[in-house]
Amino acid sequence: MKVDAIDAQILRILQNDVTVSVNDIAEQVGLSTTPCWRRIQKLEASGVIQKRVALLNAEAMGLGTTAFVQVKAAKHDDKWLKAFAKHASSFDEVVEFYRMSGEYDYMLKVVVQDLKAFDRFYKNLVSGVDLSDVTSSFAMEQIKYTTVLPVH
Repeated sequence: MKVDAIDAQILRILQNDVTVSVNDIAEQVGLSTTPCWRRIQKLEASGVIQKRVALLNAEAMGLGTTAFVQVKAAKHDDKWLKAFAKHASSFDEVVEFYRMSGEYDYMLKVVVQDLKAFDRFYKNLVSGVDLSDVTSSFAMEQIKYTTVLPVH
């Protein structure tokens, strides 16, 4: 879907606060309520807006440790990939999961309470599927975090 300037304004508003009323959004972008609502519905139907969620504060939830886990595949075939993807995706602690280029094949962002919780996660991760190599790095400080995508 092509996003025009008004759609971009609507998306910027919604990315910062999805609870803003359609009336307020319409006023901010210079539309009446009905055309604004139709645009939002079109953005949802096209998949530009995937879903509306509440963002939680990890530390306030007792989840103060973030680890980035890099994995080298034991095999490079479709069967192994599907098995690993299913296994790694099954953990609630895995909040992001990517297939990568470079030295490591996959990267997982893992959020847990502490190092003990990470150790339990790690043992479960490596016991479920054959892996070639796994390395983990821990975030010492979060410098920037946003879910807001650049909209042009």
